[in-house]
Amino acid sequence: MADATPVDSGGAPRVSAPPPDGILRIRGGIGGLSFQFEELLAGAAALDGLVRRLQSVEVEADAVKHALFPYQRDSYTSGSNAIIAVGEAGGDVGRVRSQLQRIGDDVRASYREYEYAEARNALLLRLGLRGTEYGAAPEPFALPGVRDTVEDWIATAPRSLAAMLGLPAPLAAVLESLRGPTDIRGLVREASEAPGLMFLKPSPVSVVARETFSAKVDLSPAGLLRRAGAVGQQAGRIEVIEVDGTGRPAWVVIIPGTQLGGTPEGANPFDPAGIAEALGYDSASTAAAIRRALQQAGATPGDRLVAVGYSQGGIHAMNLSKDRAFLAEYDLKFVLTAGSPVGAITPAPGIRSLHLEHEQDWVPGADGEANPDTRDRVTVTLTNPLEIPPLKDFGLGPGHRLENYADGATLISTSRDSTLRDSTAALAAVVGTGGTAMVSRFTLRRDARPAVREVPAVPAPAPSPRSGKAGNQRPGPGRSPARTGAPGY
Repeated sequence: MADATPVDSGGAPRVSAPPPDGILRIRGGIGGLSFQFEELLAGAAALDGLVRRLQSVEVEADAVKHALFPYQRDSYTSGSNAIIAVGEAGGDVGRVRSQLQRIGDDVRASYREYEYAEARNALLLRLGLRGTEYGAAPEPFALPGVRDTVEDWIATAPRSLAAMLGLPAPLAAVLESLRGPTDIRGLVREASEAPGLMFLKPSPVSVVARETFSAKVDLSPAGLLRRAGAVGQQAGRIEVIEVDGTGRPAWVVIIPGTQLGGTPEGANPFDPAGIAEALGYDSASTAAAIRRALQQAGATPGDRLVAVGYSQGGIHAMNLSKDRAFLAEYDLKFVLTAGSPVGAITPAPGIRSLHLEHEQDWVPGADGEANPDTRDRVTVTLTNPLEIPPLKDFGLGPGHRLENYADGATLISTSRDSTLRDSTAALAAVVGTGGTAMVSRFTLRRDARPAVREVPAVPAPAPSPRSGKAGNQRPGPGRSPARTGAPGY
């Protein structure tokens, strides 16, 4: 555990967040709070095992002591000394067993207190209650980052809307707690049904071109993110790299960020409509195209895989980690993202991930949910100051620049923090550190959406010359009433 209570200090086990590493603020991994909770329970279980073993030793010592009683008459002095020695040894074992049992109880009590505190904080956050009065005291003069502000705003949008509608605050909080966080996936799906936004619905994505060459590749986190930037310079491209890995073939899939330009109904699967497919439809069409690209590159079922994505590409990459069809074919081991809103995506068990965010980048907070703090999931928030670029180069903000994330990834690779070393080692264990590899660049295209057929309007009956209304004609001389199943008038 990070900053654990020193051994023999007499203090209770203490859980603490990992300290910042320069401009890197670290959550999750082996130094994360959740893993430390797991360590507490694992430690208590280990102590229980020792207690049971000591109890059996106590029973055996007592049995030996009673077995010595008949031999005390043979030599009273030595017999008595043996009985006393065995009895004292059994008593010492009993005292150690009692102390270990007390420590185990304290560890479990500590875990229950942390579990209660975390549950309370989660409930308060879900109710939209934040501030020093609820135990969330910020640093003096600290201002929330853009990412946290956007994340909180989206997460509490239902409560804010209820307040705008004039509902009492307690009722609004209760309604939000029942509904949960803002459902971005549901909102995207509802938006795609609106008139004029049908282009947000995903269409099949095809592989239309392939280019293969041999090149030296840097497989560090920084090198992989820079490759995502290079791939994103051409519309609709992804990159598949075949590497030797650590003794067996492995593959790296690199997915670029959002590519602007063109019409909303365009053929580039990574245009803004691709964000809707990623957030609202689990990247189903893009994931199927990536599977076909891997097959064409030569990947075989069961091969190990690493997925890398920047911005929108990071959402697609994380969606692969829960895609049953994809995971049934390939052994996805690691996902690396930068500047991506992926807090609402839960990967399959055993898949490691490393997420880079910047406190002044609003994009990672766009789904309204923070990345979970788990053993296999590490989130690194960059806190370095940024220069404001000219308006024409502002884009999505200085915090979202890929080069800034690549620089942060370089710091991650050189960090001595145990969590980061463990995470980068897990990546290197799959793909190695770099060298000459076969690179395939595939061009993906979104299939054209079928044209919407217009239903021809049914012409209305001609109006009556007398009344100006259809269907109110009275029969003239020599004419019979219309047969409508009702008596004519």
